[in-house]
Amino acid sequence: MAFRSRELYKKIARKVGEGSVPKEVMESVKKCLPNNKLVMGRAKRGIYAGRHIQFGNKVSEDGGNKSRRTWKPNVQEKRLFSYIHDRHIRVKVTTHALRCIDKAGGIDEYLLNTPYDKMDTEMGLFWKAKIEKMYDELGNMDIGFFSPEEEAKIAAGFEELKLAKKEARREARRASAKQKQAERENAEAEQTSEAKQIEEGTTDGNVEKPES
Repeated sequence: MAFRSRELYKKIARKVGEGSVPKEVMESVKKCLPNNKLVMGRAKRGIYAGRHIQFGNKVSEDGGNKSRRTWKPNVQEKRLFSYIHDRHIRVKVTTHALRCIDKAGGIDEYLLNTPYDKMDTEMGLFWKAKIEKMYDELGNMDIGFFSPEEEAKIAAGFEELKLAKKEARREARRASAKQKQAERENAEAEQTSEAKQIEEGTTDGNVEKPES
């Protein structure tokens, strides 16, 4: 087993937990790890689906002179929703990997259906092992079902809660409307009282004093 494959296996076992995973699964992981394939540095921190730097020549139009150049993959940072985790996963993916994920039906299905030997990045291997472990635990869980009467009671409880929330919102709107109306009436009363005081002051000033 090559050095790179051995280090990859150690990281996966450390993150997933070698004692919590069956030995058969870890042996299959060890067999499927890429042995000699080179992966660029930033591809280890994302899901690139086999897309890496390509090398070639840039040919001039006039003399046909060739100069070496590279083509880097189109990498985007996306938030992909995982149903098994019930949250979004922020990960760097290539546009080719996005098309593969859409075709598979989601990030969980893509990771489950992609073989270990084709998942050539550390992050992809880690998420694949983690999702497989969570699905295995979910399959071994005991599921309880409700009777039709209990389901009807639960649905009725949700309906009552919804109606109570609507009534509370309605009462809050009524209270705020009454408060605004009271503030408006107070402001109008203050304006009318100020206008009356101004009128009384002007009338008192216009009264003629009797001659002595």
